Amino acid sequence: MGKPTGFLEFTRELPKKRDPQQRIHDYKEIEMPFSEQDSQRQAARCMDCGTPFCHSGCPLGNIIPEFNDAVYEQNWAYAYDILSTTNNFPEFTGRICPAPCEASCVLGINKPPVAIEFIEKSIAEVAFERGYITPKQPKFRTGKRVAVVGSGPAGLAAAAQLNKAGHTVTVFERADQIGGLLRYGIPDFKLEKWTIDRRLAIMEAEGIVFKTGVNVGVDIKAKDLLEQFDLVMLTGGSTVPRDLPIPGRDLKGVYPAMEFLSQQNKRVANRPVQVNHQGLPYVDGELWATDKHVVVIGGGDTGSDCVGTSNRHGAASVTQIELMPMPPKERAENTPWPNWPMMLRTSTSHEEGCERHWSINTKAFVGDENGNLKALRLVDLEWKNENGRMQMVEKPGTEREIPCELALLAAGFLHPQHNGLLDDLGLEYDERGNVKANKYQTTTNPKVFAAGDMRRGQSLVVWAISEGREAARAADCYLMGETLLEAKAVSMLEAV
Repeated sequence: MGKPTGFLEFTRELPKKRDPQQRIHDYKEIEMPFSEQDSQRQAARCMDCGTPFCHSGCPLGNIIPEFNDAVYEQNWAYAYDILSTTNNFPEFTGRICPAPCEASCVLGINKPPVAIEFIEKSIAEVAFERGYITPKQPKFRTGKRVAVVGSGPAGLAAAAQLNKAGHTVTVFERADQIGGLLRYGIPDFKLEKWTIDRRLAIMEAEGIVFKTGVNVGVDIKAKDLLEQFDLVMLTGGSTVPRDLPIPGRDLKGVYPAMEFLSQQNKRVANRPVQVNHQGLPYVDGELWATDKHVVVIGGGDTGSDCVGTSNRHGAASVTQIELMPMPPKERAENTPWPNWPMMLRTSTSHEEGCERHWSINTKAFVGDENGNLKALRLVDLEWKNENGRMQMVEKPGTEREIPCELALLAAGFLHPQHNGLLDDLGLEYDERGNVKANKYQTTTNPKVFAAGDMRRGQSLVVWAISEGREAARAADCYLMGETLLEAKAVSMLEAV
């Protein structure tokens, strides 16, 4: 529980951030170093709340009060032991998780909640620095071979857990580097990629095999995959973006946000930027915001990442628009504690420079005579409650055009890519287009499992890790059930 009176003595404090005008000129993480003593004070704020609602707020079920107490006692090795029992990658969640656990913190009822996310990051970094995190080979191998398709957080978590159970795991990734969304979706200023490479080195030393540049379903056919492996774990992302099919959609200058973000991540990594791989009409082959009026359509985290990246490109202006009304500045009444609060959130990217507007609908993309985007036609909306449902109504006389040479569609994703591997495997899809599964086992093939965005739909990294862990547990039960039956049959034959 930390220090009994810690929540009375110390206030919530997070690491200071580099000056916005300085950090927009690089892609380094924005937080300044924080001492172990500072972490200890923050852990001391974890009080004896009786029922730790933070457990239910965390999708992983992290044992939060216990590792806070260990940090307060400066027992970092024990803190990492506790944290690693539920979370494979605290160095990731400690940087990019929106911290639903903090929204459920009991202290947060009338005070700022415990800085749980930052404490996780502190535990992970101290553990790496002091050598507490070392490769641990499984004590025995089951002889079962598992293919994990997709190397995002769900795939990496599933691979780690299945390898720990003694199965031989191969992870396939169609990109040129391992990491999925972590590698080519989240900007480096939020998650520097050396953190991924550091963890991958541990996993490789533990016996996991990684194969990049392999498009499963094309380079390896579904039939061959099923023949070569005892189990297939599908952990690809929700990669089909939600489009905006309005007039002018085919103009040069209108692109999915993830194309823009992944290209920049490749530049930072000094990797070749592959263009036009989805048939998109790129301008000059690559996407740049430099000296352009940029409009980000969508108000979520992906949109925020586009804002930060556009500022680093040197955009002439950056505007973010959202269809929904502006959230309240404080927790909304319909999302009381300990629920995840509906409220206005301002990211570090917004602090670097951005105009934000809500209740706006995009009517059309406006182009010039050469087919290039030059403006957006917008209209203000009014939201009305009709029979318990919110309906949007355009405000008369508010239709207008604003300058825009680059429009980034950040309205989320629909479902995983169906054509290719998933269709070849003959999988069923749910009403949202995700892979249909029963306890992570697909409904059409018992040796094919699915987890993460592939099964759940677009969600948080922390949910992806949870999905990967739970799917690995279900897959292990399936594999070991077969092994036990085989052993029993051999025993019976020997008795005869």
